[in-house]
Amino acid sequence: MKQYSKRMVIIHWLTLAMLVVAWFLGNSLDEARHEEGATLMGYLVHVLVGGAILLMTILRLTFRSVDGTPPPVGQSLMDLVAKGIQHGLYGLLLLLPISGFMTVLTSSVGLALLAGDASLLPKKYTGAGVAPHEVHEILMWVLIAVVALHILGAVKHQFIMKDGLMERMSLR
Repeated sequence: MKQYSKRMVIIHWLTLAMLVVAWFLGNSLDEARHEEGATLMGYLVHVLVGGAILLMTILRLTFRSVDGTPPPVGQSLMDLVAKGIQHGLYGLLLLLPISGFMTVLTSSVGLALLAGDASLLPKKYTGAGVAPHEVHEILMWVLIAVVALHILGAVKHQFIMKDGLMERMSLR
């Protein structure tokens, strides 16, 4: 079975690691914000990780067009669903950082980061910052659901079908 390029594999797993970090930071920031304990460093790191995820996704799409991808395993309905999930993941990995940046730009988070003043961090998103923040949170939950489907598909191939499909995303 043909594999993805090494750089595609590396970006895949790095993106997953960064998503876990971004989710953990975002969750921590949300809790801290409600308790008025959010920090500039927390927001800054969350923004930087989000930017790295966006960059990795753009690189991955670029490498995908340059390196190509392994041929599909089949043309069944499940293969079409898997392709849809893959495209959904790419879309979400582009939209999530963009909605996060829009949240920073339209709320007092951006002002707080520029001024270096944690007292400007929002206790609650208001005004123009509400919509992008809500979109960001909704997209995160959608991403979690789509990633869960992606993992279930990988588990099915590995343990039920035993077709070696997961080797395509391996560095071996």
